[in-house]
Amino acid sequence: MRNTLVASAFTMLSIATASAQLTIPKEYLPEVHGTIRGKYELQTTNGMQRFQVRNARVSLDGKVLPVIAYKAEIDLSDEGSIKMLDAYARFVPNDTWNVTLGQMRVPFTIDAHRSPHQQYFANRSFVGKYLLNIRQVGAKVGYYGTKVPLTVEAGMFNATPMTDHEPWQDAMDYAVKASYKLDNVIFASSFASVEPYGVRMNVVSGSATWQWDRMIVEGEYVNKHYTNHAHDAVDGWNVFGSYALPLRKSVFNQLSFQARYDGMLAHSTGKPDSDGLLPTDDPRRHRVTVGSQLAYVKKPLKALIRLNYEHYFYGSGTPAPQGESNKVVAELVVTF
Repeated sequence: MRNTLVASAFTMLSIATASAQLTIPKEYLPEVHGTIRGKYELQTTNGMQRFQVRNARVSLDGKVLPVIAYKAEIDLSDEGSIKMLDAYARFVPNDTWNVTLGQMRVPFTIDAHRSPHQQYFANRSFVGKYLLNIRQVGAKVGYYGTKVPLTVEAGMFNATPMTDHEPWQDAMDYAVKASYKLDNVIFASSFASVEPYGVRMNVVSGSATWQWDRMIVEGEYVNKHYTNHAHDAVDGWNVFGSYALPLRKSVFNQLSFQARYDGMLAHSTGKPDSDGLLPTDDPRRHRVTVGSQLAYVKKPLKALIRLNYEHYFYGSGTPAPQGESNKVVAELVVTF
């Protein structure tokens, strides 16, 4: 009897789902996208190695009205952990303006905003990984110029971690980011003021991205300032170039080469220690990365095989953090 009821319930659900799909206009049906990144790393200094599923990211997005959109994105394996990423609704009155409410990436910097399928290297830059790469719950207003190539996004967000929406708070996080396109160069600047652990940090960035034919060159600078001199200010930088060649007699259709130089000064996440002081969580370092990748690109599909070598430089007497030493990185990435 129980099995019959369960079967009947599934049958009714299938019929209802099929009926709903028949009555919902095509432009309102949700779209599913995803990226899977498998990674192998070998530290050349000590022979330590590992495999990772760096991302198994799936997103669902669409519209329920011409002016109401939504997105839900989850990473089923972010280095082995499940993380809810984006979860928001958006009011889109026209092509120029929109308002977003929910959980989203805080608008700041260029490199931190790249999704896994948009990255040029297996590991993110120090600017994109450490200095301000956060998602928070809040509201954001976006302006996207149609006659003038200007984009501006500004928002206010909870200062508490994105996994904790319960606390009331008297201090919020703020961020604004603007970009302007001039011919084949995009100039961008952003400012953020965050207070995750009771110490406010103000962060500014500036960048320029030049793209010509199959070549892209980008440079970005970030400065992170701690209020009341709680820690020395941090400078971070990221400069890279990528050049792609078309392939015509291969299952892949593109071969590209990349080079990057990035670095940062001694950095604190802003979380006080037991004495109420800000410790240095990440030592001063800089790095040179070279690599290449074979790719098959036919939007929205993408598959690539990537190989990188990273060479790290630390100050005299500064030990390398775990996993942050010279290494070879290989990736297989699939996007759909």
